[in-house]
Amino acid sequence: MRFIETALKGVVLIEIDVFPDERGHFFEISHAKKYAEGGIAAPFVQSNFSRSCRGTLRGLHYQLQQPQGKLVTVVEGTIFDVAVDIQVGSPTFGQYVCYELSVENKRQLYIPPGYAHGFCALTDTVGVVYNCTDFYSPKDERGILWSDPAIGIAWPVKQPLLSPKDAAYKTLADMAGELPVYRPA
Repeated sequence: MRFIETALKGVVLIEIDVFPDERGHFFEISHAKKYAEGGIAAPFVQSNFSRSCRGTLRGLHYQLQQPQGKLVTVVEGTIFDVAVDIQVGSPTFGQYVCYELSVENKRQLYIPPGYAHGFCALTDTVGVVYNCTDFYSPKDERGILWSDPAIGIAWPVKQPLLSPKDAAYKTLADMAGELPVYRPA
């Protein structure tokens, strides 16, 4: 297992160990000791699963008062996964990283609290598991418009399938006062 630092502090790309045989394959979605050794020490308290069809875009989501770190694992298909630094005062505020994640490329992405997260389904069917460091809080849920030109994410789809909620989110600039504040470690 390899833990690779990204351009955004705390966002970690993980190359997982997959054990194939004639029956299929096996891999660990998380392992507290191994992940702590790789710099991801927060406990995961909630696991979510989403299934999406090609062209679906989910995000960019975050929670303000109960921020969630997310360990994103693809169990079927391929996604274009994005983390955006939305911490006011951060040296990388408004910047993003993106990675293609799939079972085939054996990658996960850890996105710590303080970042917005979104992904786009690149294959006909996508199954994504994300383990979260805090519980989902509907009243605390926020989001940034997926196509915010100030962020400039190069999404691989021009006309994505969006939920009404995701389509109605505002730009990062319009969310002033509803963003986390950067706290240097």
